[in-house]
Amino acid sequence: QENFELNHETLYLAVKLVDHYLAVSIVVREKLQLIGSTAVLLASKFEERCPPCLDDFLYICDDAYKREELIAMEMDILQKLHYDINIPIPYRFLRRFGKCAHASMETLTLARYICELTLQDYNFVQESASKMAASCLLLALRMKDLGAWTATLQHYSGYLAADLFPLLKRLNFLIMCQPNEKLKAVRSKYSHR
Repeated sequence: QENFELNHETLYLAVKLVDHYLAVSIVVREKLQLIGSTAVLLASKFEERCPPCLDDFLYICDDAYKREELIAMEMDILQKLHYDINIPIPYRFLRRFGKCAHASMETLTLARYICELTLQDYNFVQESASKMAASCLLLALRMKDLGAWTATLQHYSGYLAADLFPLLKRLNFLIMCQPNEKLKAVRSKYSHR
């Protein structure tokens, strides 16, 4: 995402495409980079105004794959997902809920950080996008001492604060636990001022 300066929506959709594809396919480990790169390519075509070209993806993979392999994987992902790649992603809900809460950029960035950490954790794959976004925002609001879940947020999200507490606790544990040294991209991305 950072190399190509892609939108956050592209990253979230790419991860969801990988998750959905792996749920319906048996894959050898050696193909994961190809699947991930192809998912970013597909998500870019869906989300970006000017998506990177196929050759850019081959380059970023250090020419580990041929053009034909990337195209074949793209077709396989689309076919296995029945061309249904308009998958709900938490980022869109988070943006909407942030507007409803009149959240500052700092609070919204904290919520985005929490939400983005979940992209690397399989334990959060089954959570609905709207509930994930609402829980991330509520946790950010509480961390910043900015109050509770308001009636406005309840109305627009459809969730009571009590509905969010189990997920909120898991998210809090995620950010408090010792980070995996191999998974530091999100933490470094959000580490600058």
